Amino acid sequence: MSERGSLRTRLELLAREVAKFGVVGGVGLVVNIVVSNLLWRYTAIPTVRAGLLATFVAVLGNYIGFRYWTYRDRDKSGRTRELTLFLVFSAVGAVIETGVLYTATYGFGWDTPVQSNVFKILGIGIATLFRFWSYRTWVFKALPVGAAKAAPGVEGVVRQGRTERVPRVEADSAARR
Repeated sequence: MSERGSLRTRLELLAREVAKFGVVGGVGLVVNIVVSNLLWRYTAIPTVRAGLLATFVAVLGNYIGFRYWTYRDRDKSGRTRELTLFLVFSAVGAVIETGVLYTATYGFGWDTPVQSNVFKILGIGIATLFRFWSYRTWVFKALPVGAAKAAPGVEGVVRQGRTERVPRVEADSAARR
């Protein structure tokens, strides 16, 4: 494949990844905003603390979406490591997100429902850039190149750090009759 074709393929894969990340993140955004607003309206929990709780509710749902849809083709060998890193980077994202809300609420006194929502969404936007980079770089690691480039009809299986080609077994409906 030419260098230009390779670049095009990589950009197309990145665009699909960004789109899937965006869908999962969009659902997480809705969950985050709805939970925040419910807590702000119906409880006495302070604005920033309620926003932080909503963020953690959304993070739990996002992990499921990222692991089983956005990054389902990524390495699944170290789930404990993956979940630990996901939670660490999500916590950093929550600090970024909550820091924006905290600054608006306590630094500038902007704490009406509309202002809280605006700064919550702004914080989510900034934190999303960090989360995208950290999740794809550190949490949901790409499989080795050999595993991704298996020939048609052959699956790449990673065993002890090596990629082995194993014939794909498909059920033959005529053989079952």
